[in-house]
Amino acid sequence: MTVTATSVGQPDQLEPSTAPVARGARLLRLVPAAAAALSGVLLYVSFPPRTLWWLALPAFAVLGWVLRGRGWKAAFGLGYLFGLGFLLPLLVWTGVEVGPGPWLALVAIEAIFVALVGVGVAAVSRLPAWPVWAAAVWTAGEAARARAPFGGFPWGKIAFGQADGVFLPLAALGGTPVLGFAVVLCGFGLYEIVRLASDRRRSGELRRSAAAVALLSLAVPVVAAVASRTLVSDKAEDGTATVAVIQGNVPRLGLEFNAQRRAVLDYHVRETERLAAEVEAGTKARPDFVLWPENSSDIDPFANADAAAVIGRAARAIGAPLSVGGVVARDGKLYNEQILWDPAKGPTQTYDKRQVQPFGEYLPLRSVIGAINSDWTSMVRQDFSRGTEPGVFSMDRAKVGLVTCYEAAFDWAVRSEVTDGAQLISVPSNNATFDRSEMTYQQLAMSRVRAVEHSRTVTVPVTSGVSAIIMPDGKITQKTGMFVADSLVQKVPLRSSETPATKLGILPEMLVVLVAAGGLGWAIGAGVRARRRPTS
Repeated sequence: MTVTATSVGQPDQLEPSTAPVARGARLLRLVPAAAAALSGVLLYVSFPPRTLWWLALPAFAVLGWVLRGRGWKAAFGLGYLFGLGFLLPLLVWTGVEVGPGPWLALVAIEAIFVALVGVGVAAVSRLPAWPVWAAAVWTAGEAARARAPFGGFPWGKIAFGQADGVFLPLAALGGTPVLGFAVVLCGFGLYEIVRLASDRRRSGELRRSAAAVALLSLAVPVVAAVASRTLVSDKAEDGTATVAVIQGNVPRLGLEFNAQRRAVLDYHVRETERLAAEVEAGTKARPDFVLWPENSSDIDPFANADAAAVIGRAARAIGAPLSVGGVVARDGKLYNEQILWDPAKGPTQTYDKRQVQPFGEYLPLRSVIGAINSDWTSMVRQDFSRGTEPGVFSMDRAKVGLVTCYEAAFDWAVRSEVTDGAQLISVPSNNATFDRSEMTYQQLAMSRVRAVEHSRTVTVPVTSGVSAIIMPDGKITQKTGMFVADSLVQKVPLRSSETPATKLGILPEMLVVLVAAGGLGWAIGAGVRARRRPTS
């Protein structure tokens, strides 16, 4: 047999034409990964300070597309990419003062929860009515992330991106879990409608039933949200109160630590006295009570007579009870404390923050972290201790529930104040260390959701902004700028009735978690049966 030059050279002649095909195939395999990451970014864009809440729906529609029918390894990777796309920009503020290391570590850990949710969504995506099961799995993932590790980190719950959306009234029906579930369900339902519309291979009863479920996934949350608007009311059930919110501002440059703490206290005293002068002049209404932010007195007024003196002076000038955010040492322990200061009696009630912030107010695994980087342990020299009791101050004729800063992200912390009798909620905060980042707007959106969830006026006094007064329907009626000294005075409704969300507490979330568990159990069982089925 004679081998010709042509036959020997044939493979080399084919290689240039097959190479672009191979490269194209490799690029196509990257499309789901890119789509997962970009849909996570799309979800981030739906969050405040932007009002593009509706972008959450296409974000979850794309996530449903990339996860449907995947194996667990691919689903884990795609879910992780979605989590990174969402959380990296959302939480960038956590590195403003401490650098990118803690920010990246936090995101890397939190994205694991999203990756595990991705595995669950992929598993239930083969079931009938899969958008329902998948939305429940997402909500179960949020429930886990709100509790672990180190007490949980609920920041980025889907509900917190919906303060301007049509679904917001659902917060009054079943709290943040029901609100978030509805949004995610709509997103997955949107993808299912598109998928069925483009899939001409299936027909008959199965297709019709799948289409009905997809349409209901969109329609039921919207109808429920419209119906829940009857739960939202600004009516004053227990009369009204005139509240004053003080934002004293902070010095940003030129002062060492102890001097800056005293300056912050003096700024809040000064702004309160300025408001008192306006009240005396008749240009501002006289408040029934005054609310200062968290850390407005980092000098312990129980241990420092000069701090107590200037706080008392401010309370007497305005002629109303004053809630002060202080750092207090007691029995060798440190507390982030709200102090009720009466103009005549001085301090009368206190509330110790119960949900303290890991790595900000206390350092978990201190010895391990110190071995890695001793500079990190120096940032939290002494851990704050946790309070144990709800904080409801009797201020004039109103009962004011205190939810200090980070606590506003936790369902239980806000609800406990309402069930303990709060007619109004105050969220004193200190966002000064996060500069002009989106953090303050994200937290403000949480307070708007809480207002609707429990049908209470919510005040947000912040050291450096944005301070605000929020009505029970979630609308902001007054707010300050950032890094300015200002005060807000307004007559607000006092309410004592409880929404279904307040009454039910954790039950809606647990019900959704059970639905997720049922879907996962069904999917796992179906997979096991399929593997055991004999092949012909």
